[in-house]
Amino acid sequence: MNIKKPLFWDDKNIISLSLYPFSLITLGINFLKNFSNNKKNIIKSICVGNIYVGGTGKTSLSIEINNILRKRFKTVFIKKKYIDQLDERNLLKTHGNLISHNKRIISLIKAKNTNRYNLAILDDGLQDKSIKYDISIACFNTSYGIGNGYLLPAGPLRENLSKLTNYSAIFLNGEKKNKKLFLTLKKYNNKIFYSNYIPINLKKFNRKKKYLYFCGIGNPEEFKNTLKKYKFNIIKKFIFPDHHYYKNKEIDEIKKIAKDNNLEIITTEKDYKRLNSRNKKNIKYLKIKLKIQNLNKFKNFLKERL
Repeated sequence: MNIKKPLFWDDKNIISLSLYPFSLITLGINFLKNFSNNKKNIIKSICVGNIYVGGTGKTSLSIEINNILRKRFKTVFIKKKYIDQLDERNLLKTHGNLISHNKRIISLIKAKNTNRYNLAILDDGLQDKSIKYDISIACFNTSYGIGNGYLLPAGPLRENLSKLTNYSAIFLNGEKKNKKLFLTLKKYNNKIFYSNYIPINLKKFNRKKKYLYFCGIGNPEEFKNTLKKYKFNIIKKFIFPDHHYYKNKEIDEIKKIAKDNNLEIITTEKDYKRLNSRNKKNIKYLKIKLKIQNLNKFKNFLKERL
């Protein structure tokens, strides 16, 4: 979804309250989904999704789960073919095999029929009630939390928090320690894991220099937090909508500002993969790895359910 998070999603205000009646539509759609009797378990599967719209670390966690399990299973990533999410599909391809169709169920059937795979890792798909997952994980970003707690469009939630009881676990991803978020979510599901983002190519950067960063991702706040944690001297920033595809004139303007102010340019790996060859020149990306806290506990969790 190519959106920039509305500020009114952060708290309860006159705009979110005025939109609250429209959230009944989302509630109604979710209610009807629960009556689906066609849940299929095509192949052993893990779904890494969210109920908060936007960047919560789903793709990064999917990659780490694949790293953990690819020695035990013949794994494949499943990603629904959204037109504006080519960047995420390309990122997944650098870490394993990917099957992507307009319907997840078709991708799962293809994965099973090829006889090459026995475990599918789905990046997104918790709201697809036609599929029965062996493990379902709901991700949250610790900076954004649950926003104002309202359903779309009044707030950022796809489902009520009470639906977390239906999922196998919750992951809290991010640098911020958010005890309030933990206590809120624990009421609905006490199987909670933590992770944070670790740069793995810091040696490519001279952090004594001054930087300009730009990004078009679901959680730009998290990218800023990571840069701050690792002592990047950020002077200017440019935030674009999630999955934004950059025009030449946009990158030319960023490069001009950087040159005029003697700044280095840094972005995310996802954003870098959306740049054409012309625009990649003189731009570096911070390569990020998701570090799962208490990894052995999480490995045991996976082992018990697969």
